[in-house]
Amino acid sequence: MPVDARRGPRMSRRANLAAVLTILAAGAGAGAWFGLGERGAPGETAKAALPPNTAQVSRRTLKDTRTEDGQLGFGASTTVTGRLPGTITYLPDSGARVERGAALYRVNDQPVTLLYGATPAWRRLATGTEGVDVRQLEENLKAMGYTGFTVDAEYTSATAAAVERWQEDLGLDETGVVELGRVVFAPEAVRITALEASAGEPAAPGQRVLTYTGTAKAVTVELDPEDQRMAQSGAAVVVTLPDDSTVTGHIGKVTTVIRPGGQGEDATTKVEVTVSLDDQQKAAAYALASVDVTFTAAERRDVLAVPIAALVSLPEGGYGVEVVQDGAARYVQVRTGLFSEGWVEISGDGVAPGTAVGMPK
Repeated sequence: MPVDARRGPRMSRRANLAAVLTILAAGAGAGAWFGLGERGAPGETAKAALPPNTAQVSRRTLKDTRTEDGQLGFGASTTVTGRLPGTITYLPDSGARVERGAALYRVNDQPVTLLYGATPAWRRLATGTEGVDVRQLEENLKAMGYTGFTVDAEYTSATAAAVERWQEDLGLDETGVVELGRVVFAPEAVRITALEASAGEPAAPGQRVLTYTGTAKAVTVELDPEDQRMAQSGAAVVVTLPDDSTVTGHIGKVTTVIRPGGQGEDATTKVEVTVSLDDQQKAAAYALASVDVTFTAAERRDVLAVPIAALVSLPEGGYGVEVVQDGAARYVQVRTGLFSEGWVEISGDGVAPGTAVGMPK
């Protein structure tokens, strides 16, 4: 609805800009409808006091983006905690690659074996046990060449027989039972990043033994909790490498991390994001490096937009734009959408591509 520009002083764009900055600081995206009060008969315009400058309403693609510092490496580390009593008799070298079926470490000269899977080992597996961890174990047995059982969620006597053959190959007692702590599940092959125990030390349940990452290059980024909207699992990102070349990636693991404060300092909460790279070869030249990661939380294609400074704060509350046409100006209510890089998405009667709107000096 048009508003008579002659009624009262011109609306303050300085006040409007402060309000918009407040909206942006709060992470505003899609706005609500901002209505205007009655300020004159529909279509009434003013012949004087035109704005000092104008801009045109245009069609654009707007993105809600943020660029953060990241660390190129192999992704976030996972700690392996021992479950078996005895003495640690073998540990791999830092940087070593360990694949399915190989020993992550040894206790009493018997292997703690790496298997693949998303569910951590959490209980003893024996005939009669049922669950996703049973299926996970059977999938690994099949992948390592053991047969004679059905891959399902049931640990049957056939499963136990396959486990006995596997135990024989590992040099373990052939019990047909997988005791808790005998296997460690990871999503894929791992790279040892650090050792937290030494060969010859006593092993005990709850003891930290080593840490590992995946073997593919990945980027780790820490976000503040208020920026968590940027970290949607599976979302695409752009990583800028030290040579200013870019590589695309996708968000994988997103974890909330609480870091204890130092002396006299409060603990801090961060959102740790792991980004997998789509082109491993591009990052192959770097072992560890600082990189920039650009996140996109939202994208609006082919929308009407104006510079943020064109928004006018209206006395009745809400926002509008000052439409300039045929030497006259009138205020038009608008609905705001995405704010991005100095532009804002708008919609409403009286605005179209090419419409001239008032701007400050």
